[in-house]
Amino acid sequence: MKKSIVLTTMLFLLITACSPNEQNQQPTTLTIMTHDSFEVSAALVSSFEKANNVKVSFLKSGDAGSALNKAILSKSAPLADVFYGVDNTFLSRAVEAGIFEPYNSPALKGITEVYRLDPGNNLLPVDYGDVCINYDKAYFSMHNLAIPATLEELLKPEYKNMLVMENPATSSTGLAFLLATISHFGQANFLDYWKNLRLNGLTVVDDWTTAYYTNFSGSSGHGQQPLVVSYASSPAAEVIYASTKLTEAPTDSITGAGTCFRQVEFVGILKGTIHRQLAEKFVDFMLKVPFQEDMPLQMFVYPVNPAAKLPPEFVQYARVPETPESLAPEVIASNRDAWIASWTETVLH
Repeated sequence: MKKSIVLTTMLFLLITACSPNEQNQQPTTLTIMTHDSFEVSAALVSSFEKANNVKVSFLKSGDAGSALNKAILSKSAPLADVFYGVDNTFLSRAVEAGIFEPYNSPALKGITEVYRLDPGNNLLPVDYGDVCINYDKAYFSMHNLAIPATLEELLKPEYKNMLVMENPATSSTGLAFLLATISHFGQANFLDYWKNLRLNGLTVVDDWTTAYYTNFSGSSGHGQQPLVVSYASSPAAEVIYASTKLTEAPTDSITGAGTCFRQVEFVGILKGTIHRQLAEKFVDFMLKVPFQEDMPLQMFVYPVNPAAKLPPEFVQYARVPETPESLAPEVIASNRDAWIASWTETVLH
């Protein structure tokens, strides 16, 4: 009898001692919803996972607009805990949809104030980039043609049929360029500019990939247009991903006053998450220096944390416009659909 009691007691102690450890060995899954362009170093994610006993799962959900639509449509049964990829062209829409939980991250103290566009901290800034016009250096050199320095110069006959851009109804890059013209020329006059740009042989395609790798002569080498709406960081990417080592980028960006539009991307905690503390830790992780320094060579964007150092390729080959165009998020939210509709009627019909 005593032997039975002892064995029972030992079994109970063994079970109670092992169960918590076994439970602790099972990491929680934290799901991060992103746009398709999101990339991060595997080693960096692994370090976060080990430090927090968590498994991070990334749910890529289309471009920024498509991903946001998916998050809004699924708000009654959220697909993720954290959302990354809302930019300032969709900021007000995202906040008004009520799908985010405010979070005043302590890491915000180190973030440049100009990028903190949501005073309620539903969405916290992570990175920025500038949509500009890129040009094929070889083409302009071969034809002894000056580089257009302003949006107005693109209307000159010598640049006829030279520009390809993305449709703002289907591409955030194209939308950013449309917003640059609205900011530069004003709401009353921007359509006049587009009428004239169309008459000068503007080419419009659905997405950035088609514009850059099919139409643009500077990357594919066989495209028809030597001017493309892309990013000021694209020349750095050309050098980094070149099949043979380059000492000079084959492309460059037009960054004069009024020619570029600054995009800021944000992260937010989705309402209804059951992993709030882990979600906060991941947001903090994105704002801290290691993640901020990883982004430039992963997504070719700039960190919002001024303590993050840029890779040499960015310093040498990418440009930062001194005076990029911008519009308040609430102005964009109130007019976006109407602007796109009027642009479509003017340029595509």
